Order: sequence, then structure tokens, then C-alpha cells
Amino acid sequence: MLIQPVADLLSRNADHYLIPADMVANVQTDNNLYHAFLVLTKIKYSKIPVLDHSGHFEGLVSLPLITEQMLGFDQLNTEVLLQQRVQDVMETQVKTVHDVDDVEATLHLMIDNPFVPVVDDDNLFEGIVTRREFMKSFNFLTHEIGKQYDMIEKDFSTSEKAK
Repeated sequence: MLIQPVADLLSRNADHYLIPADMVANVQTDNNLYHAFLVLTKIKYSKIPVLDHSGHFEGLVSLPLITEQMLGFDQLNTEVLLQQRVQDVMETQVKTVHDVDDVEATLHLMIDNPFVPVVDDDNLFEGIVTRREFMKSFNFLTHEIGKQYDMIEKDFSTSEKAK
């Protein structure tokens, strides 16, 4: 659990964490892999959200998942990209957050992910929180906490851990 001063300072910028859905590149479940490959290559991301036609979050697709489909024993087979759909290869076991203000949950998910999808209670895609945006707030925290709080170092020399 985050200590309150840290949670307060990180939460102060929570409204800046979310990159809204309409600003996030995505593909749909029934797009072919060729389309997904082009989108990923053009925007220079390695992974993007996959949505259904109603805007519900369905998973993530990545360049490695797509290129794995093209690999043959001695050559690349790009024809498979026209035949297979995003839903055939996408990652579906993706953790999401419902509330950008849940800084601790988001932080835990960002340890292993460059971004975390944000969905509402009906699983409608609202956007993403990126590690980059979160790190900007962490940078703010490291510079501001000493200005806003008096910090006193604790003496652990007599504690059980020291023995």
C-alpha cells in the first residue's frame, strides 16, 4: 500500500495519465493481420489495443505475434497475413484498470507493461495509461515531496531486523 503523501502526490496528476481512446491507435478483431502489421509498423509501436465494432476492449496485438505467423522454415510467408484475422493471434488475457485514480493498481501493472488499458464497467475502451506519463508524475513526486512534507529518517538500529 502506498503511503498517503506519495498517493496524494501521484493522484494529483491522475487526470493527465489517460490518453483517450480516440487518440490511441487500435485495430479491430476482424481486421486481417496485414492491416494490423501496417498499423503497427506505421505508428512504430510494438503493441496496440484490439477492439470490437462497438468499442469494447478485446485484447492486444503485437508485432511479435504477427511475425510469428509469417515465419516458415526457410522463408517468410506474407500471404498468411491476408488470410488470418487479428482475433486469431491476439493476446486476450490482458489486465486492465477501471479507474485512472487507482494509482497503486496501475503502478503494479506497469511494472511489466509499457501501457495499461483503461476500460469502463461495460469493458468499453476508454484509453491507455502509459509508463511514460506515469514516470512524469513520479519525477514530479521525487522533486516535490520534500518541498511539501517534512521528512524524518527513522532509526532502525534497535529494531529486530538489525539483530
